[in-house]
Amino acid sequence: MNEALCIEPGNELMDSPFVKQMVVQLRAIDSYGTYDDWSNEKVLDPLILTKARRREIPVVGDPDEIVVARVKAYYNALSVRIEQECGMMAAPMINLSHEGFGRALIMVGKLIVADKVLRDVHRFGFESLEKLNEEATRIIDKALATIETFKDAAKA
Repeated sequence: MNEALCIEPGNELMDSPFVKQMVVQLRAIDSYGTYDDWSNEKVLDPLILTKARRREIPVVGDPDEIVVARVKAYYNALSVRIEQECGMMAAPMINLSHEGFGRALIMVGKLIVADKVLRDVHRFGFESLEKLNEEATRIIDKALATIETFKDAAKA
Protein backbone atom coordinates (compact mmCIF):
# COMPACT_ATOMS: atom_id res chain seq x y z
CA MET A 1 0.00 0.00 0.00
CA ASN A 2 1.00 3.58 -0.46
CA GLU A 3 2.87 5.24 2.39
CA ALA A 4 0.87 8.48 2.04
CA LEU A 5 -2.06 8.65 4.45
CA CYS A 6 -5.54 8.97 2.97
CA ILE A 7 -6.90 10.69 6.08
CA GLU A 8 -5.85 14.29 6.49
CA PRO A 9 -4.77 15.31 10.00
CA GLY A 10 -7.47 17.43 11.61
CA ASN A 11 -10.35 15.83 9.65
CA GLU A 12 -13.50 16.70 11.63
CA LEU A 13 -14.84 13.13 11.21
CA MET A 14 -12.07 11.92 13.52
CA ASP A 15 -14.24 13.35 16.33
CA SER A 16 -17.38 11.42 15.35
CA PRO A 17 -18.45 8.85 17.99
CA PHE A 18 -18.15 5.89 15.61
CA VAL A 19 -14.71 6.83 14.28
CA LYS A 20 -13.45 7.33 17.84
CA GLN A 21 -14.79 3.89 18.78
CA MET A 22 -13.21 2.38 15.68
CA VAL A 23 -9.82 3.72 16.78
CA VAL A 24 -10.38 2.26 20.26
CA GLN A 25 -11.19 -1.16 18.77
CA LEU A 26 -8.20 -1.14 16.41
CA ARG A 27 -5.83 -0.13 19.20
CA ALA A 28 -7.30 -2.90 21.38
CA ILE A 29 -6.30 -5.61 18.91
CA ASP A 30 -2.71 -4.33 18.75
CA SER A 31 -1.17 -6.78 21.22
CA TYR A 32 2.42 -5.94 20.21
CA GLY A 33 2.18 -2.17 20.70
CA THR A 34 2.76 -1.37 17.03
CA TYR A 35 0.18 1.42 17.11
CA ASP A 36 1.47 3.05 20.30
CA ASP A 37 3.35 5.82 18.47
CA TRP A 38 0.86 6.08 15.58
CA SER A 39 -1.64 8.90 15.17
CA ASN A 40 -5.32 7.96 15.08
CA GLU A 41 -5.34 8.81 11.36
CA LYS A 42 -2.54 6.32 10.72
CA VAL A 43 -4.32 3.62 12.75
CA LEU A 44 -7.48 4.04 10.62
CA ASP A 45 -5.65 4.46 7.31
CA PRO A 46 -5.55 0.76 6.28
CA LEU A 47 -9.39 0.77 6.25
CA ILE A 48 -9.41 3.43 3.53
CA LEU A 49 -9.15 1.75 0.15
CA THR A 50 -9.01 4.36 -2.59
CA LYS A 51 -9.37 3.15 -6.17
CA ALA A 52 -5.59 3.08 -6.50
CA ARG A 53 -5.19 1.03 -3.32
CA ARG A 54 -7.97 -1.34 -4.33
CA ARG A 55 -6.21 -1.97 -7.66
CA GLU A 56 -3.15 -3.18 -5.75
CA ILE A 57 -5.18 -5.92 -4.03
CA PRO A 58 -5.81 -9.05 -6.12
CA VAL A 59 -9.43 -9.74 -7.07
CA VAL A 60 -9.22 -13.27 -5.68
CA GLY A 61 -7.43 -14.00 -2.44
CA ASP A 62 -7.69 -15.22 1.10
CA PRO A 63 -7.83 -12.67 3.93
CA ASP A 64 -4.90 -12.59 6.30
CA GLU A 65 -5.35 -12.42 10.06
CA ILE A 66 -4.83 -8.64 10.13
CA VAL A 67 -7.72 -8.03 7.73
CA VAL A 68 -9.96 -10.44 9.66
CA ALA A 69 -9.06 -8.58 12.87
CA ARG A 70 -10.07 -5.28 11.19
CA VAL A 71 -13.44 -6.75 10.20
CA LYS A 72 -14.01 -7.92 13.77
CA ALA A 73 -12.96 -4.50 15.10
CA TYR A 74 -15.48 -2.83 12.75
CA TYR A 75 -18.38 -4.97 13.97
CA ASN A 76 -17.24 -4.60 17.58
CA ALA A 77 -17.27 -0.81 17.14
CA LEU A 78 -20.76 -0.96 15.63
CA SER A 79 -21.94 -3.09 18.57
CA VAL A 80 -20.47 -0.72 21.14
CA ARG A 81 -22.12 2.28 19.49
CA ILE A 82 -25.50 0.48 19.33
CA GLU A 83 -25.12 -0.48 22.99
CA GLN A 84 -24.25 3.11 23.96
CA GLU A 85 -27.31 4.44 22.13
CA CYS A 86 -29.93 1.93 23.29
CA GLY A 87 -28.58 0.96 26.72
CA MET A 88 -28.86 -2.78 26.01
CA MET A 89 -25.97 -5.15 25.39
CA ALA A 90 -25.18 -5.65 21.70
CA ALA A 91 -23.07 -8.61 20.64
CA PRO A 92 -21.46 -9.19 17.25
CA MET A 93 -21.14 -12.66 15.77
CA ILE A 94 -18.96 -13.23 12.73
CA ASN A 95 -18.74 -16.48 10.80
CA LEU A 96 -16.02 -16.29 8.18
CA SER A 97 -14.46 -18.98 5.99
CA HIS A 98 -10.74 -19.04 5.25
CA GLU A 99 -11.63 -17.81 1.75
CA GLY A 100 -13.17 -14.58 3.07
CA PHE A 101 -16.86 -15.39 2.75
CA GLY A 102 -19.35 -15.43 5.58
CA ARG A 103 -21.81 -13.41 7.58
CA ALA A 104 -21.76 -10.83 10.35
CA LEU A 105 -24.66 -10.40 12.77
CA ILE A 106 -25.22 -8.02 15.65
CA MET A 107 -27.70 -9.17 18.27
CA VAL A 108 -29.43 -7.31 21.06
CA GLY A 109 -31.17 -9.79 23.33
CA LYS A 110 -32.82 -12.28 21.00
CA LEU A 111 -33.15 -9.71 18.22
CA ILE A 112 -30.84 -9.59 15.21
CA VAL A 113 -30.41 -5.86 14.58
CA ALA A 114 -27.76 -6.02 11.84
CA ASP A 115 -27.08 -8.72 9.26
CA LYS A 116 -24.41 -8.45 6.58
CA VAL A 117 -23.21 -11.04 4.09
CA LEU A 118 -19.43 -10.82 3.82
CA ARG A 119 -17.67 -11.43 0.53
CA ASP A 120 -14.11 -10.80 -0.59
CA VAL A 121 -13.04 -9.89 2.93
CA HIS A 122 -9.43 -9.60 1.78
CA ARG A 123 -10.60 -6.33 0.13
CA PHE A 124 -12.43 -5.02 3.22
CA GLY A 125 -12.36 -1.26 3.43
CA PHE A 126 -14.09 1.98 2.51
CA GLU A 127 -13.47 4.59 -0.20
CA SER A 128 -12.99 7.34 2.35
CA LEU A 129 -13.38 8.18 6.01
CA GLU A 130 -16.70 9.79 5.07
CA LYS A 131 -17.95 6.53 3.54
CA LEU A 132 -16.82 4.58 6.61
CA ASN A 133 -18.73 6.91 8.91
CA GLU A 134 -21.81 7.06 6.62
CA GLU A 135 -22.07 3.26 6.38
CA ALA A 136 -21.64 2.84 10.13
CA THR A 137 -24.22 5.55 10.88
CA ARG A 138 -26.69 3.91 8.50
CA ILE A 139 -26.25 0.50 10.15
CA ILE A 140 -26.51 1.95 13.66
CA ASP A 141 -29.63 4.00 12.83
CA LYS A 142 -31.32 0.98 11.25
CA ALA A 143 -30.40 -1.19 14.24
CA LEU A 144 -31.83 1.37 16.68
CA ALA A 145 -35.05 1.58 14.67
CA THR A 146 -35.33 -2.23 14.73
CA ILE A 147 -34.77 -2.26 18.50
CA GLU A 148 -37.48 0.39 18.95
CA THR A 149 -39.91 -1.64 16.85
CA PHE A 150 -39.23 -4.97 18.58
CA LYS A 151 -38.34 -3.91 22.13
CA ASP A 152 -39.65 -7.12 23.74
CA ALA A 153 -37.29 -9.30 21.68
CA ALA A 154 -34.40 -6.94 22.35
CA LYS A 155 -35.00 -7.08 26.09
CA ALA A 156 -35.36 -10.89 26.14
